[in-house]
Order: sequence, then structure tokens, then C-alpha cells
Amino acid sequence: LNEKDKAFLERLKQLIDQDAVWIERTFESPLYFVLRGNYGDRVERMFKLTRQGVRWRFWRLFNDIYVSAYETIIFIEKQLGPEFRQDALIIAHDRFVRRQHALQGLSFKEANPYRNQDED
Repeated sequence: LNEKDKAFLERLKQLIDQDAVWIERTFESPLYFVLRGNYGDRVERMFKLTRQGVRWRFWRLFNDIYVSAYETIIFIEKQLGPEFRQDALIIAHDRFVRRQHALQGLSFKEANPYRNQDED
């Protein structure tokens, strides 16, 4: 996931808390998540996206990434059993924490240390 995905999810959470939008699952195959609610100007301003952009990012995050992650887990556990699940969760949590720490201390340094120095 990237920063745009994170910002989208934060804004989505705010709108869900305000009952402006909600998430449902379809009940007929193929199953998928649907974002419901008023896609008016307020939602577009909040997301800083068009309605189509909101729908696209929602679909990508919930139906492609989120559901696919569980689909992968089901596939692996069907082949090998669930014995690795707890360790996988521990590793995933560790990676998440490390990534958060790395992003907090992120600073951009000039790739060329000699740039902007007087040349002889």
C-alpha cells in the first residue's frame, strides 16, 4: 500500500463514522465489497477524487488487495495447513512496525554528495 491508499482509508473511516458512506458485501456470486452512500460533492471534496476515482480506489483496496490477501492465505493453508499462521502474523506485524518506524525517520539526502560544491 502507498500513502494515497493510507490517506484514502483515513478519509473513508471518517465518512463511515459520520454515516455518510458504508460498506456492504454482495450476496450473489461473484461476491465482492461495495461502497454505498452519497457520492456527492462533500465526498468528492473529502477524498479529493472524482466519484469514479473513489470507486476505483475502493475496488482496488477492498476487492483486489484485501480479499486477495485472504485468498492467498486460504490457498497456502489448504496445501500446508494452518500451522504457519501465527508465525506469519508475527512476521507481518514486525514488518508493519518496522515500516512505520522507517517512515517516521525518513529524510531525503542528496544522492551526489559533491553536488553544489565548488569545483577546482
